[in-house]
Amino acid sequence: MLTKTILALAASGLFAATSCVSAFAQDANAAAPASAAPSSAHKLNVELNALAPSQKGCMMTFVAENDMATPINKISFELAFFNDKNAVDRVTVLDFRDLPLGKKRVRQFDMPGVKCETVTRIIINDTPVCDGPAAGECKAALTTRSQTSVPFEG
Repeated sequence: MLTKTILALAASGLFAATSCVSAFAQDANAAAPASAAPSSAHKLNVELNALAPSQKGCMMTFVAENDMATPINKISFELAFFNDKNAVDRVTVLDFRDLPLGKKRVRQFDMPGVKCETVTRIIINDTPVCDGPAAGECKAALTTRSQTSVPFEG
């Protein structure tokens, strides 16, 4: 359990190199290749590619790629949008439809009433629909990145 916690902290960039943790870090590094290999090979990559003002509000463009072991027939993501006061402005579910193996898909969503310039962060809370992989695999394999100035987290 401790090794998993240390690996999780190290992977998220929060692992601080302190003298009291260095002994645990050596144990975690020794175990990392065996436990990290499957997750690095099977990822669900979702990128926030662009935010652009639209007539309705804000057009959000995402690029998704399924590098998992199984095709995804249907997937949706529950996203939380933070405003310029760092408060959750809204939570919504976006339907990304299907994600075939190894193919990138561009998905656009026009968010009514959202001003792009006030969006300061987007978080994927959950994957309420993930048809194809076993339960929980989509959320576990999720990796996010942003091509914009807005942080995008999973």
